Amino acid sequence: MRADSSARHISFVETGRSRPSEEMVLRLAEQLQVPVRERNSLLLAAGYAPRFPETPLDDPALDALREGLERLIRCYEPYPALVVDAGYTVVAANRGIAMLLEGVPEELMAPAPNAMRLTLHPEGLAPRIRNLREWRGHLLAQMEREIALHRSDRLRALYEEVAAYPVPEEPDGAEPGEPVPYFALPLCIEHAGRTLSFVSSISTFNTPMDVTVAELAVETFLPADPATAKYLHTLAG
Repeated sequence: MRADSSARHISFVETGRSRPSEEMVLRLAEQLQVPVRERNSLLLAAGYAPRFPETPLDDPALDALREGLERLIRCYEPYPALVVDAGYTVVAANRGIAMLLEGVPEELMAPAPNAMRLTLHPEGLAPRIRNLREWRGHLLAQMEREIALHRSDRLRALYEEVAAYPVPEEPDGAEPGEPVPYFALPLCIEHAGRTLSFVSSISTFNTPMDVTVAELAVETFLPADPATAKYLHTLAG
């Protein structure tokens, strides 16, 4: 009913007895919340041209978008924020992220750093994460949902890689702060002998009309306790 069709017609489309119009394909995809990349695949399968372009992020046509994203995450400082693509490649990051990544080996940072590798690799952030098993489980479950939705070979290969990383022992030495009633699963990470706690949120674009734009996500890390917020503001000067 939401697609303004009948059960009979949808059944005919499903079984191949009826060829859907281009409008019907797009209407069904919209109601089923099919990712933009897959909408192009549906259109091709129905005999139509793809509707949604895939513009490279460095294309001049996306200059305003790219500059807007960079300005957005800079304004979020001193709190960490970054922008990733569908494969978790970091396409922009602010100084808050750079602070968390201090000491991470150069080979994990170049040429195109991957947020999942940086977080879960035993030479990356993993040894510093105080609640690594919980946070690792959260990230792997997030990737599993994305794989089910997008059926991406690239994402599946990344998942298999990071899921196979050995899990280091959780670090000792940093003194925990006072217990805090967290309102979401925090990322608890050690920095300079302190344990910082963050909760993350992920933002995507509404009604994207380009595959590249549809697959960008802005992840921001909000201090989960007063001590973390105070420390970050002190570092910022």
